Amino acid sequence: MQQAFVIGVCVAVPAALLSCFLVLKGWSLMGDAVSHAVLPGIVLAYVAGLPLAIGAFAAGMSCALGVGYLKENSRIKEDTLLGVVFSGMFGLGIVLMTKIETDVHLDHILFGNMLGVSDSEMIETGAIALVVCGALLAKWRDLLLHAFDPQQARAIGLRTRWLHYGLLCILALTIVGALRATGIILTIAILIAPGAIAFLVTDRFARMLPIAVVVAVGATILGVWLSFFLDSAPAPTIVLLLTAIFIVAFVAQTMRASRTASAASP
Repeated sequence: MQQAFVIGVCVAVPAALLSCFLVLKGWSLMGDAVSHAVLPGIVLAYVAGLPLAIGAFAAGMSCALGVGYLKENSRIKEDTLLGVVFSGMFGLGIVLMTKIETDVHLDHILFGNMLGVSDSEMIETGAIALVVCGALLAKWRDLLLHAFDPQQARAIGLRTRWLHYGLLCILALTIVGALRATGIILTIAILIAPGAIAFLVTDRFARMLPIAVVVAVGATILGVWLSFFLDSAPAPTIVLLLTAIFIVAFVAQTMRASRTASAASP
């Protein structure tokens, strides 16, 4: 349980910071695509005797770069390309998992195993969290401008392609760090829900970042604690809490907007 608390926080903080950028940039489906696309990389890394994180990162970046290339060289919209690419890579991963005998349990990859992480996996996740948090906090203003107005960012001299692919690299790294704890399927909730909740609560990005972190860390700690008494898996419990918080924030924001409109009407 102590390890679950630690690795949960190590996953929640970078995912919450990144979720703010993904929500503003409209990259929710990109996070979903990359999280599913890492599966064949994990299997191939196991076969080659490489660390699973290397295979997952390579597969995730291949998906992101492939979608970027197809978008620039076809008339198909990005969301359609994402759906085709990530479903294809996820299907490939499932086929490889069934054809290659491994001791890596599919359920742990898909749904996570917060209660069964090793010390080396905790160190790996912690190191990834430090790198991701440092990069996002150092470049958050540039990334924010690039998310809202890429043309303006390019006009003032920012390297927009570096920012674009750098954010993709950070996304892939975050997913790799969260893989052992929350799994492929549930990682998308950790990557999107905190930013969406913070977006409902405030209209200033500087406030979104700490709000998203507080929400993610609070839901993680409470979810792990509740999972013990409910006899449920920690990761799904955390996701359910995030969903409940989102619903409360949405209702509160709707009621506040309704009161404002009523007060403004003659």
